Amino acid sequence: MAEKYKEIHQLTDNPFLNLYQMDAIDTKGKDFHYYFASRNDAQHIKIKTQSMKAEGIVIYAVTADENPKLALIRQYRYPLDTFIYELPAGLVDGDETPGIAAAREMKEETGLDFVEYTGGKQYYRRPFFMGPGFTDETSASVFGTVSGSISDAFVEDTEEIQVILADKEKVRQILAQERVSMRGAYLMMHFLNAKEPFAFLNY
Repeated sequence: MAEKYKEIHQLTDNPFLNLYQMDAIDTKGKDFHYYFASRNDAQHIKIKTQSMKAEGIVIYAVTADENPKLALIRQYRYPLDTFIYELPAGLVDGDETPGIAAAREMKEETGLDFVEYTGGKQYYRRPFFMGPGFTDETSASVFGTVSGSISDAFVEDTEEIQVILADKEKVRQILAQERVSMRGAYLMMHFLNAKEPFAFLNY
């Protein structure tokens, strides 16, 4: 394959997310600047490591009731200056597995206890790219059940989160009328269309 770039320069030095400039080469052989964001430092950006390790996780969690409810959050997002509906999510710390990260993030964001469901096809759990046009970040989905009481005791001061245990009618209303994250929307669609909460993992 023809050379696609010459150099990569880290433009910012922040703890969670940084901007990089790539001295790229277009299909006609001309130089241009391409910019992308990464949660990784300059030595560990994916273009250098080719790693598929997930930086983050999103959590599809339901209650263990006869008519299960889906755990959702309505969270204030600074870039939008408004609230948006999402599934609980977060970053994988250090050597955590996605399942361990999911249990920690669920407790922090909702106060609920999370138990991972490991059935179904494993390819639903592999990391996928979030937005490869602007970031090298990958995220994995974790599935399971929640129990206990909703609490904001563990929420960080920089987070403003409301927790919703939504039945299918509520999920339909949110999808039809509210601002929703893309990955949240797709998992909410699975929840609506599955006769059993985890049935789609067998396809």
